[in-house]
Amino acid sequence: MQSFLRTKGPKPRRFAALGAATAGVLLLAACSGGGGGAATPSGSAGPEGNGEVDTEFVVGTILPQTGNLAFLGPPEFAGVDLAAADLEAAGFEFTVDVQHRDSGDTTTDIATQSANELISAGADVVVGAASSGVSLTFIDRLVDAGVVQISPANTSPQFTDYPDDGFYWRTAPSDVMQGRVLGNLMTSDGAASVGFITINDPYGTGLESSATEAVEAAGGTVTGSQLYNPGDTNFTTQVQEIMAGQPDAIAIIAFAETAQIVPELVTQGFPASGMYLVDGNLSNDYNFPEGTLDGAKGTLPGDPTNETFRERLLEQDPNLQDFSYGAESYDAVILAALAAATGGSADAETIRDNMQAVSTEGTKCTEVAECLQLIADGEDIDYDGPSGPVEFDENGDPSEAFIGIYQYGADNQYSLLRVEEGSLD
Repeated sequence: MQSFLRTKGPKPRRFAALGAATAGVLLLAACSGGGGGAATPSGSAGPEGNGEVDTEFVVGTILPQTGNLAFLGPPEFAGVDLAAADLEAAGFEFTVDVQHRDSGDTTTDIATQSANELISAGADVVVGAASSGVSLTFIDRLVDAGVVQISPANTSPQFTDYPDDGFYWRTAPSDVMQGRVLGNLMTSDGAASVGFITINDPYGTGLESSATEAVEAAGGTVTGSQLYNPGDTNFTTQVQEIMAGQPDAIAIIAFAETAQIVPELVTQGFPASGMYLVDGNLSNDYNFPEGTLDGAKGTLPGDPTNETFRERLLEQDPNLQDFSYGAESYDAVILAALAAATGGSADAETIRDNMQAVSTEGTKCTEVAECLQLIADGEDIDYDGPSGPVEFDENGDPSEAFIGIYQYGADNQYSLLRVEEGSLD
């Protein structure tokens, strides 16, 4: 298997196409600069240039059906299924095969079992996991097997420099972005001092670190941080310790354990208006007494203004209560498919080598059929999807993203306050 490393320098670009994309005879190259790498073929009618074309686009998912992020599963599964339906409706040249698997959480071994099953099933692309910690349990298996992984919800900064041979990508932004927005939100709301209750995993500690930097840069003070482990159920001690510092605001960087953390904060007298949630726990599904979350705020990556896309997700799953990362899941599948179409083959190496190219510096397109037609016409494309501009950088991270800011009402349901645009610059 030829080596492909993302290095700083020229971005991978697709060379001129000879013939129709559907004929599968595109001559392509991905250029890698920086470390002295030579131009690497991105599929000369097949990953080894042997004339063989992979005609089956096999997409596996490792997303939460169970575990402490199970509330994120339904919109993510719906996004993947909607993408598959749109590809087929648009006349995508390759057969689409979607195989769903559970990720569980970091207290189980479900995700690694799912990864092994999908590798054996010949998956070209795996969408998932939602949890950064869970992805770290199987990322090496996919890299070693030469399978593209695209997470719709991993936000830990740890993935930016992960040695993934170019096989790992994500459509959710690094928490460098969300952390800035969260920290600035708390201080702009008047909080001079901030405390954190944080899940002890790469997602939690990474997001807390970025938010802490933003709080301190704005002149605020972090009065304390309390970590907890996935699966913990009693938070009396953590809440007592964090409240001893008398913070004006408390950021709860947590998953399903939020259902126990919030009542403990209320019991010990902390007001909901000082609570700040994040993407891992911003949910409309809490079974709290009326008014429990009234005034609490939260941050969530993604463009929440696309009502048409939400309606389309509801057509896939009419029972959806939350839409978090549904658009990012959709875009993960579409970007991989466009990379396959660009490279003329649905194998993992061809997809890997064309992922960045279809997200940057070409003709803008937003609809699947439109993008596929441009590719068939020999044009470079720049896909912008329902999750936002995407714009992959050399590390496989979105370099731009939208971050929504929300507020809970007395009914414990959140609504949009505003959208902020973030970047890695």
